[in-house]
Amino acid sequence: MRNPHLKLPSSGPVSHVAYRVPFYDTDAMGIVHHANYVRYLELSRVRFLEDFDEPYTAYIKQKFHVVVTRVDVKLKRATRFDEQLDIACWLQRVGGATLVFGYQINCGNAVSASAITEHGIVNFDGRAMRLPEERRTRLSSLVIDAE
Repeated sequence: MRNPHLKLPSSGPVSHVAYRVPFYDTDAMGIVHHANYVRYLELSRVRFLEDFDEPYTAYIKQKFHVVVTRVDVKLKRATRFDEQLDIACWLQRVGGATLVFGYQINCGNAVSASAITEHGIVNFDGRAMRLPEERRTRLSSLVIDAE
């Protein structure tokens, strides 16, 4: 596993999602519940594909899914109701049947979290498969190693 203490790349293909924290994302202490960070990563990852490759629905039409196989989130500060977040996502690695995305979640000038997700490519039966060559080539052109 790569280092989860990532830095937002200064250039290259990076998606950004603005997200205002709703009350229902918080726990009894008024802090965003840790499970919600996985949803935030997904919002940004889906935006990355839309912005720089194809919408996820195009992957489905090509008869495969990109499933999460690992999530590593490093929380750096408490995030609270009504804070405005910027959720950034970039592609770190493309393998024959895997993808790795990096993320940084900021609240103003403060880093709230950094994360990595690993993904496997599977067919509709849930069996591992290689990325089609054209898709792998396209995605490889988008890779940023931000460490």
